[in-house]
Amino acid sequence: MTTALHGPVFRADPHAVYRAMREEAPVHRVELAGGVEAWLVTRYDDAKAALTDPRLVKGVLHPPRRMDLPDDVHSSITHHMLSADPPDHTRLRRLVSATFTPRRIEALRPRITALTAELLDAMDGLGAADLIETFAFPLPIAVISELLGVPMEDREAFRSWSNLVTSPGDRRAEAPRAVIALHGYVQELITQKRKAPGDDLLSAMIAVREGGDRLTEEELSSTVFLLLIAGHETTVNLIANGVYRLLSERDRWEELRARRELLPSAIEEFLRFDSPVQTSTVRISAQPLTIGGVDIPAGRVVMVSLLSANMDGARYPDPEQLRLSRTGTPHLAFGHGIHYCLGAPLARLEAQIAFTGLLDRFPNLRMTVSPAELTWRPGTLIHGLEALPVTGLTSRHT
Repeated sequence: MTTALHGPVFRADPHAVYRAMREEAPVHRVELAGGVEAWLVTRYDDAKAALTDPRLVKGVLHPPRRMDLPDDVHSSITHHMLSADPPDHTRLRRLVSATFTPRRIEALRPRITALTAELLDAMDGLGAADLIETFAFPLPIAVISELLGVPMEDREAFRSWSNLVTSPGDRRAEAPRAVIALHGYVQELITQKRKAPGDDLLSAMIAVREGGDRLTEEELSSTVFLLLIAGHETTVNLIANGVYRLLSERDRWEELRARRELLPSAIEEFLRFDSPVQTSTVRISAQPLTIGGVDIPAGRVVMVSLLSANMDGARYPDPEQLRLSRTGTPHLAFGHGIHYCLGAPLARLEAQIAFTGLLDRFPNLRMTVSPAELTWRPGTLIHGLEALPVTGLTSRHT
């Protein structure tokens, strides 16, 4: 039997669908939107092992393209480390890591704090608004733009393109046009940075060399595209999903306001409970293999449900209880193994500053609708709400 990972039932409550699958078997045949069949790993131990299994590959036997794109555009957005296997992945990760350093990320702290304050100022006094539209979405966009050196006047256009690229469902038909536009913009930005380098990450990636090696044009373009998209989507949903859970159980909001020392563990709990990335990117079985006692033939699409694995009762005591003080149980929200998210420290830093700002500025923040009235975005990659309407946007200082 094949389970559909699309449609109104899945969209209304993906946790419930994954729970039923996880309890029935560790691996399931599933149908994705568009009729594509895949094998989905649902339990923690199997998921963690699958994420490091060399028999599950990315660089060969690619599944059909998700979008109809010109060959040059497709090539210029897919040659990045997330789509590569060793040794290509090892080389790409080394070159990008040489520029995307902890020091560069920490140097962004003052600017992230200032950007957060600007957004909170704009929200103050609105009374009610969509928290995603006014805060959770624009903050990471601004931060990744700062990191890459995207000019201020271009950021609204990028925001529009990025939203289309990552929004399946009703707007899927618009995605190819957005990808082509974003690709053209990235190419032009690279050209500009070559002529006039700055102290931003893109300029550093253009200049980086190790033993005579450097990023090719396709690799550079693809890496910028990956960072522009993946570099903000995770944080958008980390912030929005976390606020949603706090406001759904209002005593948790008050608990975190009163005990700020819980913020680091609370952020990890938000990541576990509502993993911003729902499933790992596609892998292909290069040979027959067995996962959790389930035989998977060669040449099949295999996906790992991070959202399901992070709710596995065999790994986490009372997994469906949101515990802000939960420690000692690492999650898979940022993946595992060689493809572990390079931007995880940046996402955590942004979340820390964002939640601190919201808790300080809007102590009376509340949702204007019941949790049952909210809808999750379609698709199996991103796990995020379509909107989060809130009230109480009045500063204690007003």
